[in-house]
Amino acid sequence: MLDLIRRARPVTASDAQRAARRAYGGWRYRANVAARTVAGTLGAYGVAALTAAMLARTLPMSRVEAVTSATMIAYLVGPAVTIWAFLARGPVRALGGVSALMAALALIAHLAGQPA
Repeated sequence: MLDLIRRARPVTASDAQRAARRAYGGWRYRANVAARTVAGTLGAYGVAALTAAMLARTLPMSRVEAVTSATMIAYLVGPAVTIWAFLARGPVRALGGVSALMAALALIAHLAGQPA
C-alpha cells in the first residue's frame, strides 16, 4: 500500500488549472450559460408580459382591477421563469420551455379577445 502512495504522482497547480479549464472554460459551458441567461432574462420578460396580457383579458372583474391584478401576478411569474431557466436540465430545454410557455400564453390571450 505504501508503495502505491510513494509512486503516485503529486497533484500540481497546473493539473488543477487544467481540470478547471476543462470543466468551466470551454465554449460549450459558456454557450450553456449564455443560453440560460437569455432564457432567464428576455424569456422571463416575455412570459411576464404575456401573463399580464392574458390575465388582464380573462379575469372576471372591471378592466382597471383586472390589469392591476394581472400586473401584480406577472411580477411573481418573471423571477419564477428565471429560476426555472437555470434549473432546467439543459439549455435547449430551458429555451424550449420558455418559448412553449410564451406561445401558449400568447394563444390564450389572442383567443380571449379584447377585454370588455
